[in-house]
Amino acid sequence: MTLTLTGGRLIDGTGADPVERATIALEGDRIAAISGSAKNRDGDIIDCAGLTVLPGLIDAHAHLGLVFDFGGDPGAMSPAEIAAQTFRNCELCLDAGFTTVRDMCGVDGGLVRALASGLVRGPRVYPSGPAIVQTGGHGHINGPFCFDDHYVAIPGLVQLTAICDGADQVRRQARLNFRRGATQLKAFISGGVVSTTDRLEDTQLTVEELRAAVLEARARETYVAGHAHNNQAIRNGLEAGLECFEHGTMLDEATAAAMARANAALDPTLAVTQLLAQNWKEWKLPESVVPRIAGCERMMEEAMRIARAAGVLIGSGSDLLGTEQNRRGLELTLQARVLGAMEAIVCATSSNARIMHQEKLFGSIEAGKLADIIAINGDPLAQPELFDDPSRVVLVIQGGKTVKNLL
Repeated sequence: MTLTLTGGRLIDGTGADPVERATIALEGDRIAAISGSAKNRDGDIIDCAGLTVLPGLIDAHAHLGLVFDFGGDPGAMSPAEIAAQTFRNCELCLDAGFTTVRDMCGVDGGLVRALASGLVRGPRVYPSGPAIVQTGGHGHINGPFCFDDHYVAIPGLVQLTAICDGADQVRRQARLNFRRGATQLKAFISGGVVSTTDRLEDTQLTVEELRAAVLEARARETYVAGHAHNNQAIRNGLEAGLECFEHGTMLDEATAAAMARANAALDPTLAVTQLLAQNWKEWKLPESVVPRIAGCERMMEEAMRIARAAGVLIGSGSDLLGTEQNRRGLELTLQARVLGAMEAIVCATSSNARIMHQEKLFGSIEAGKLADIIAINGDPLAQPELFDDPSRVVLVIQGGKTVKNLL
């Protein structure tokens, strides 16, 4: 099957200047050619005049399956309801122009199979499975005075975290995650914003424990990403061999330089930071987390500036939670305020693909890559807030298939 897009303003995801009235020819699931004439081409033609054409967006920090009530009993929601809400989030994600996500704790390979079957509309998912956490660390979600640990664990659908103490337990959980379809691993290596029994300044999991996860990942030719708010946590992760750090809220110049030397990436998550500050009551979070949230967005913005100055690869992740994840594009809007709109687009396309080791497959509009392409009604370089309005995403093509068309 052939499809040609004509007349749109092309932003290809590499940071190159836009191309006016571009022609993009698709063959099957791939991009066949860019520019040139649309005349004499077989197949369908979509007129994109007046639209901005971009690569399918990538969310490198998604939680499609974290839909249960964090303020109550997580076991009160049935597996059927969790599945239904997860599928709903998949649809919202795709319709917002995100054709790929890296799920950073939650869903496993079961969701990947459901999406591949065509029974569920949604993005291409690279799952981490449950995050590896220590006893008493971020992600140990039940109350500190509970006698037993209890958490939602539905193999084939979702599990938030797995509590591991010691390298052997980490190694076993890493192997189990991969058995259930993980494409990379996630570890919580510092305290978290919504934690109640730790601080953002705490480090979690030892270098030895983290190294066990790294060795298992390397055996699968993949990598480990670490949730890290403070610098010592990042340095522990670098010593163990982690390749990507989520949040990086307190990043300083020396640690950024160490990340650059190690070719480690930073994946900021501004959207959830802003939304937590606004919606903590609605999301039923304890009031005790409010002081932690205050100032996080500003610190994360500064961390991005420091990382850019050091030459660190910067990605883009929303970190959205809950049942109606409809603000995924807010991350680009907020990043654009710090980095500029073009760089924010690069972070959410080709840079995220590099972080995920998938830059040869997608992330930019180039001949030979997967035909993941979106069209936006308007100019996101002048108005990056358009990314936060899914109705402005009027065309979504994923792997050569038109999955949304409002034209």
